[in-house]
Amino acid sequence: MGNREFPQEWLEILEKNVGYYRRLPEPDKKELQKHILIFIGEKRFEGCGGLEITDEIKVTIAAQACILLLHRQTDYYPGLYSVLVYPQAYVAREARYLGGGVVVEGLHVRLGESWRRGSVVLSWDDVQRGTADIHDGHNIVFHEFAHQLDLSGGKGDSSEVVRSRSKYIAWARVLQRDYERLRRDVGGSRQTLLDRYGATNPAEFFAVATESFFERPKELRKLHPELYNELRQFYQQDPADL
Repeated sequence: MGNREFPQEWLEILEKNVGYYRRLPEPDKKELQKHILIFIGEKRFEGCGGLEITDEIKVTIAAQACILLLHRQTDYYPGLYSVLVYPQAYVAREARYLGGGVVVEGLHVRLGESWRRGSVVLSWDDVQRGTADIHDGHNIVFHEFAHQLDLSGGKGDSSEVVRSRSKYIAWARVLQRDYERLRRDVGGSRQTLLDRYGATNPAEFFAVATESFFERPKELRKLHPELYNELRQFYQQDPADL
């Protein structure tokens, strides 16, 4: 599959739908095309809520998922088997733990979610909204697939940050520090570059930081230089210089 020629109609989808793709240098575009072919060949796409899966949906989602994999040896999200796509934001049942043994169950509107084993769920409306503006710091595909990388614990990942204990310790220290900083800023109602949702827990902080790394890299590098540097090493990319 990876040696197959990239279809012209898929290239047109990339150029039209994936703004970040247009910023990439030519060698990265070619690498990304190979990743997309493999990703679509390996993962099952399923339409939910009456949505019919098209090549546009598959290529648009796969491209953004694979942007996170550029310049790395990878097993292509080894715990992921299917991508479930709703036409728009959907309602899911959720149990929230309030502490003290109290659990509240209810229905909550979601734009996407990432399951520990098996699936990523996405709203197609929000996928399109996220990829249309590549400078707003919000991208649901980057967010949910960052969770997949986080949940894999580095399995199938060539990142030196994951493989080197000393680099991992430095990585964890910087992320924890900036996570706590975001929590303080949110608690104090101060304006933040990073989405306030990142203050929910460390996993959400990593996903939110990933969105800003790719979509608002110059601002992130200026305001969170150590965090930017750790993400640059983790993703083996430097989007601020594109």
